[in-house]
Amino acid sequence: MASQRDQTSTNHIEIPVYGNVTDQPRQSPIPEGDEDGTFDYSQRTQWLRAAVLGANDGLVSVASLMMGVGAVKQDVKTMLIAGFAGLVAGACSMAIGEFVSVYTQYDIEISQMKREMKANGRTENVEEAKKKMLPNPAQAALASAIAFSIGAVVPLLGAAFISEHKVRLAVVAALVSVALVVFGGVGARLGGSSVVKSCARVLVGGWMAMTITFALTKLIGSSGMQM
Repeated sequence: MASQRDQTSTNHIEIPVYGNVTDQPRQSPIPEGDEDGTFDYSQRTQWLRAAVLGANDGLVSVASLMMGVGAVKQDVKTMLIAGFAGLVAGACSMAIGEFVSVYTQYDIEISQMKREMKANGRTENVEEAKKKMLPNPAQAALASAIAFSIGAVVPLLGAAFISEHKVRLAVVAALVSVALVVFGGVGARLGGSSVVKSCARVLVGGWMAMTITFALTKLIGSSGMQM
């Protein structure tokens, strides 16, 4: 009899019962996709990539183009025309590229989801579900064009009001350097990465682009080619 009572007490499991909802232990809300309570910076990847790359590309490409023209032409009008042409062409290129990129990603993922749902015998509206997960192609294209234009305006403004050739080149290089640090820092802060590494990376890359463009254009101009 004693052994039966011991076995019964051993197999007994107590289940806590709460009188009402307020007696239950509270759980802090966790944002979607964050199981440990930390913010998931990867959610910002799509628009952050388009904005940061667009602004940096506009800044570096237009500044390098103007520095290259400035290596062989001293008048400010030529530099500004070249820079403005680079702004328009680059903004259009970024917009088209981003539009095609997002639509390509959209088509690939839709096809993959359709194959998986067909294999599982499911019939949900795949396209409507996927549209909520992916960025709008037109919005991504517009964001890239605007970001590129914002970056490209910096060297144009720096060169517009300076007539002295050498001073103009120095001012453009200085303004671009400051803007690169700002863009790199903003991108790092929004993405949750190292600010110092990001700023150093974009700054060195911008300096290299401007220096190489200036040097090669100067070399071609000094070789006797008519311009």
